[in-house]
Amino acid sequence: MQYGEDERVSYARDNYIIRPERIRAVRLVTLGCKVNQTESEAVAQVFRAAGYRVLREDGPADVVVINTCTVTDSGDSKSRQMIRRMIKAHPGSFVIVMGCYAQTSPGEVLKIEGVDLVVGTQDRRRIPELMETVRAARGPRSAVHDIGSAKDFEELPLLEGESRTRATLKIEDGCNQFCTYCIIPYARGPVRSRRPENVLAEARKLVAAGYKEIVLTGIHTGAYGRDLAEPWDLARLVGELGEIRELKRLRLSSIEPVEFTPGLIKTIRESKVVCRHLHIPLQNGSAAVLRRMHRPYTPTDYKRLLERLREVMPDLAITTDVIAGFPGESEEEWQETLTFVASCDFAGVHVFPYSRREGTPAARYPGQVSHRVKQRRTREMLALARIGRERYKRAFIGKTVEVLLETVDEDGSAFGHSGNYLGVRLPPVPGGDSRRFSGMLVEVTLDEENLKS
Repeated sequence: MQYGEDERVSYARDNYIIRPERIRAVRLVTLGCKVNQTESEAVAQVFRAAGYRVLREDGPADVVVINTCTVTDSGDSKSRQMIRRMIKAHPGSFVIVMGCYAQTSPGEVLKIEGVDLVVGTQDRRRIPELMETVRAARGPRSAVHDIGSAKDFEELPLLEGESRTRATLKIEDGCNQFCTYCIIPYARGPVRSRRPENVLAEARKLVAAGYKEIVLTGIHTGAYGRDLAEPWDLARLVGELGEIRELKRLRLSSIEPVEFTPGLIKTIRESKVVCRHLHIPLQNGSAAVLRRMHRPYTPTDYKRLLERLREVMPDLAITTDVIAGFPGESEEEWQETLTFVASCDFAGVHVFPYSRREGTPAARYPGQVSHRVKQRRTREMLALARIGRERYKRAFIGKTVEVLLETVDEDGSAFGHSGNYLGVRLPPVPGGDSRRFSGMLVEVTLDEENLKS
């Protein structure tokens, strides 16, 4: 749609376009994963550098940015709903849609009346410049291009926030795995590792700014370094980061089972700062289903990895992901998964009912499982996960752990996480101001009360 095709839209947009001095405030809304959250914060920095005021709460905004998700069908639906909701809430605003749904379906996004610019998962740093091209063209535009040919990691500004507890540091983008159920490689492109000197420089700045914990994140974090000419991998990067003075904690986000090399395990075990919590996606406990998923390991391989990790780090918290109701998954295969998960002693399990994603091989597989069965299997796995979580927590009652206090409520109670990601809530300090403890690392002896969080 060109603006001239709709006089009502034309009037509102044209008034806006010829008066760019009105642009002062920008509102960002984020859907989806932690990587999206990190990228939205970086885009906020792009706008600040261009002279914009970033709104932390809803209010009149001249520019609205919606960072979308496409990992499931419901992610697409929620993205469309949020786009329309923001357009309605901010009439006349310049509306930008970015993220994974925008990357995979730019045409669908452009059809939504009121959208001005579609960006996708590249060129986020150029958004202010791209806005000018839309104004000049006096019509909505898509700046999305082929992510499959992307070769370089997109550097975005250093994150700044009000909190000085935990910072997220993105080290990689893209995925080369192409699991049969997953749309993300098509939304994010191939693995592109961030230059190690840039990772280390940003980590030092974050520590200097007062952050106690840094979380390394990416789309395929364990593949870090594969595309670099120099011999870098995740183990080497983690080792270098661990040498930064004053860094108290380094937390690793999701790492695939096959990417735990002996070197990485050794680095984690010997590190004084790497948190004793690893998220290792399983997805299914049936060897046959894993093959159909194009997951490059067997349940036996996975169990051996857990045994190696726990042998050298007995208190390690291991969490995982499981998909319920993958196409063709029989009741027998599902029971295999339940039995396998029960044997793994996970500290936490994220359960996802399978979502049929057009454009992926699994969407065409026979034996699509009904919604009712997927929901029932999800409930069964969640019940099992709760048992495992409680068992892991209770094993730490009476032990003293270091807790990073992240928030302080109005009543003075403080909440934080241990290195192995146990949520801990502390009561108010009698006669004192508990807010001064936010961002501090404190030693806490765990009991049933403070582990109730």
